[in-house]
Amino acid sequence: MQKILIIDDEDDLRKMLADYFEVNGYLVLTAKDGNDALRQVEKQPDIILLDINMPESSGLDVCKKIRNFVSCPILFLTARIEDADKISGFQAGGDDYIQKPFSIHELGARVDAHLRREMRNQKKSTLKFSDDLVIDYSERLLYYNGLQISLAKKEFDIVELLSRHPGMIFDKERIYERVWGTDEEGDSSVIAEHVRRIRYKMKEHSCENRVETVWGVGYKWRK
Repeated sequence: MQKILIIDDEDDLRKMLADYFEVNGYLVLTAKDGNDALRQVEKQPDIILLDINMPESSGLDVCKKIRNFVSCPILFLTARIEDADKISGFQAGGDDYIQKPFSIHELGARVDAHLRREMRNQKKSTLKFSDDLVIDYSERLLYYNGLQISLAKKEFDIVELLSRHPGMIFDKERIYERVWGTDEEGDSSVIAEHVRRIRYKMKEHSCENRVETVWGVGYKWRK
């Protein structure tokens, strides 16, 4: 079953599209704003319908944030269809424009056509989006504002462990066990040094610290 992500701040339109695509055999994900969209993108949709005119974070901004990390088609939904708007959308990484108001059956046919062409058999990455920080678990890479933050193997292992369980506190012994693969009592200074390096590298890229110290206990990933 193919997954479609519908991003639109209009509740009625979002529900109508969700009902239509569910009836036509799609697994439907929905989002009402940019932040919600980033969380849903982590579920690896096969195609995205993205409204351009949304409050706070526009569809163009959302597209720019995710385009380098998802290969699926992104179709803009918009009432604006001037050439300048099309150019902006394509430069942001969109694949097509659907003008409002539209025929829902034509939209369904366009979605189906894009998916047929898309059969790229590309590996899908497991991603986490947190503002402008992107963690690519599949490729074991960390990006901030589109730039890669180079981490050593154990450093990324710690980031992965903590970020996959945001808000959960891990003591140093548990981190050592999960990352170094032994239940022996680890050297707490080794963990502290790796965390220091992670923070330093994030700071170098003007990325605020995500690894919080819980004094006397351990570390956690800030939600």
